[in-house]
Amino acid sequence: MAWVAQLVRGIQPMVDIVYPPRCPACGDAIADQQGLCAACWSTLEIPDGEVAEGAEVPVIAATYYNDMSRKLVLAYKHGGRIALSRLLARLIAARLPDALETAAPPLLVPVPLHRWRLWHRGFNQAALLADELAKLGKGEALVDGLIRRKRTPSLGGLGREARDRTLAGAIAVNPARAAILAGRNVVLVDDVFTSGATSRACISAIREARPISITVACFARVEAGIAPAKHRSVEDHVQL
Repeated sequence: MAWVAQLVRGIQPMVDIVYPPRCPACGDAIADQQGLCAACWSTLEIPDGEVAEGAEVPVIAATYYNDMSRKLVLAYKHGGRIALSRLLARLIAARLPDALETAAPPLLVPVPLHRWRLWHRGFNQAALLADELAKLGKGEALVDGLIRRKRTPSLGGLGREARDRTLAGAIAVNPARAAILAGRNVVLVDDVFTSGATSRACISAIREARPISITVACFARVEAGIAPAKHRSVEDHVQL
């Protein structure tokens, strides 16, 4: 509502006094609670196109997965900094068309977490991003469109076939939402696109509901030669 937005704007100066805006990546003072400092911003790497190796559908990524985007993802997903969902979603939204430009708003469907991982973490980072993207006018969030039926181990070190076998049958369309997905454009939302194995499993499940189209949207996309230098395996840090 308009009055809620006005209230937020009214108390924001007091919030900034009590909690001065800091860059979530380096801690330096910044002007906005939902931004990055100029130095950290300059280290983000923005993809030129939508094509990702191993992807079966278009993949729209806000950034490449480098040291800076990795720092933001770790703070967001494993550090409990859920307030970062707005910043990450804004960066994704900049690459997505406005929902008003389409005949029907696309459905924003997050990659699901298994209930035990959701219980352990306390939130589904992809679902938070989908909600924020909906607020930014990029579609309608359908946070329970997919379900994860079984827990899966880290995919690190596995080849494509082994990854796909591990995820076989793990993800399915929520039976209560199948009719909603039919005949709609679907945007699969996630924080990081790595090998594409999880996305392939989600895409396979969504296709059973007969959507018009499927697109993957994420904050960071792993690209050969741009992955962070200090890690054992990308999947060790970004596993679901």
